Amino acid sequence: MLGPSDCQPKNIMAQITYTLKLIEAKQLTPSVKHFVFEREDGTIPRFQPGQFITLHIPTTEGKKVHRSYSLANAPSEENRLELSAAYIEGGIASTLLFNLKPGGTVTAIGPHGLFVLKDEKPPRYILVATGTGVTPYRSMLTSLEKRLRDATHPLTVELILGVRTREDALFKSEFLAFAKANPQFRFRIAYSRETGEGLDPNFETTGHVQQQFKHLSLNPTQDIIYLCGNPSMIDEAFSLLTEQHGFDRKAIRREKYAFAH
Repeated sequence: MLGPSDCQPKNIMAQITYTLKLIEAKQLTPSVKHFVFEREDGTIPRFQPGQFITLHIPTTEGKKVHRSYSLANAPSEENRLELSAAYIEGGIASTLLFNLKPGGTVTAIGPHGLFVLKDEKPPRYILVATGTGVTPYRSMLTSLEKRLRDATHPLTVELILGVRTREDALFKSEFLAFAKANPQFRFRIAYSRETGEGLDPNFETTGHVQQQFKHLSLNPTQDIIYLCGNPSMIDEAFSLLTEQHGFDRKAIRREKYAFAH
């Protein structure tokens, strides 16, 4: 399972538990599946883009483990919660989710988390992700579009997604369409296991996401940077930004994802 690891809700037993019913599930990449849930009680979910929910996963011993997933959809008046999960061989959560059929249920709490857009007006947001770490940015698109449209000062958004191969690029068509409709938004993908042959130079490159910083003309006094995904990427990127590029810690928001069985 891939999900937020360092923002687990406190007093988890005291949270209000509700039941989610699976409406739809579809395979996005060879290893990632997308799930669309509704609250069984009909309540319209209230959350901020970038937050996550925690599922209660029953075990064969009759206990429950907790697994957290970033929400992948924008808040709306619909009774809908979407998430994307990577399959982990032998994982308790993977076994449940990847075998869950429409109409099946799972209990949850949340949403939680501080990995959200704040009330601020920076000239540029730089959103960096690896793998399913891009899901909270999908949730933010509606809010970002409003900020880009209503900005009283120049505002740009850079989204950089790091994956292994082309077939691993989550929501590529959606982000490209958003970039086409919003010229101040730029989307690029960094492939760690592609040779570079046949890539579109307008949005594709090779290497790791943190290697793309050198192309961004970083401004440590103005840029706001979000990092989401693999803990190693986040730690390395954070060190680069603070030690080599002069960023203050407060200008960098982090959400580490971790594998869990």
